[in-house]
Amino acid sequence: MTSSLADTVDLLGRIPAVVAALLAGVPDEWTDTPDTSDGWRPRDVVGHLISAEIDDWIPRAERILEDGTSKPFEPFDRFAHVDRDAGVPLDRLVERFATLRGASLARLAEIVVDDADLDRRGLHPSLGEVTLRELLATWAVHDLDHVSQIFAGMAGSHDADVGPWKAYLGILLRREP
Repeated sequence: MTSSLADTVDLLGRIPAVVAALLAGVPDEWTDTPDTSDGWRPRDVVGHLISAEIDDWIPRAERILEDGTSKPFEPFDRFAHVDRDAGVPLDRLVERFATLRGASLARLAEIVVDDADLDRRGLHPSLGEVTLRELLATWAVHDLDHVSQIFAGMAGSHDADVGPWKAYLGILLRREP
């Protein structure tokens, strides 16, 4: 079963509020731990989500609608946030993400004219042909994946504090190799 565009857009529109509810005004002690030993801290996740708003989802949707499979997508720098966001307060990153997401969804509403657009194809440099429908579903699942990283990083920041109850906390057990 495929989700409708409206359902996907609805979910995408909810993510900034979820991120803000989790992170806005939270002390650094809750946000300075990565989700796994070689993973990302919550601020890294937000920075990455910002990068995707700028350079990934809408540019790729536009490429599909304008060029089809004649031009592959531009490469996406998954780590652009590291230098760009150094020293930027987390609350400001959370706000920037929300602003960019709003603009992305407004642009999506402008460029997707009807359901037939969702079946149009583009060219991913390593995955080959993909549809706009797949890109949008990936965008939503990508967000959910990264929100789970935020939860895991925040839980991990208090791993040592829970004592023997860790045996019952799956979010902490998943962090172990």
